[in-house]
Amino acid sequence: MKHVAFSKLSIAFALLFSLWGSAAYANDYDDVNQLLRQGKSNEALAKADAYIAGKPRDPQMRFLRGVILTEQKKQNEAIAAFTQMTQDFPELPEPYNNLAALYASQSKFDQARAALEQALKLNPNYATAHENLGDVYARLAAQEYVRAQQFASTTASVAPKLSLIRQIFTPKAEADAAALPAAPPEVRKPVGRSSK
Repeated sequence: MKHVAFSKLSIAFALLFSLWGSAAYANDYDDVNQLLRQGKSNEALAKADAYIAGKPRDPQMRFLRGVILTEQKKQNEAIAAFTQMTQDFPELPEPYNNLAALYASQSKFDQARAALEQALKLNPNYATAHENLGDVYARLAAQEYVRAQQFASTTASVAPKLSLIRQIFTPKAEADAAALPAAPPEVRKPVGRSSK
């Protein structure tokens, strides 16, 4: 999930390329990636789909397709793409990481946590997934602090904690407004990071 970070949606593309990429197919991956970088996501998706039609078991292009869908804000389709990858390639941690990022962007933090825990079972040294899991735990903590504020006896002790969590995830210019204890925390950006 330096695919999807609380800060930005990035990609775990390089790792997959190093695992499965070959010189023969590098141009197809590069072409799709180049189109995506140029803001031509529809063309990138069409090229990825055409490639996958001929090589449906290629994990790298399927992963890239999920990234394209995410960039196009087609979250449900991206979730479906990464979920299918977790079923077809259960040994890969990156699809779980990116799936977690998408769940977190929808405030589905329990599902995000479960996906990240699976990514870390597969690769205990996956630093990005560890960072993303920390972000998810912070978001879960914020949700509980907001719930705790419903009880008058806890408001004074909860407000400073909630304020600190909001400062972590809120741009500097908005930090003061977001720190108000009465306002529930917002998910401003997707969770997670995937390695590049």
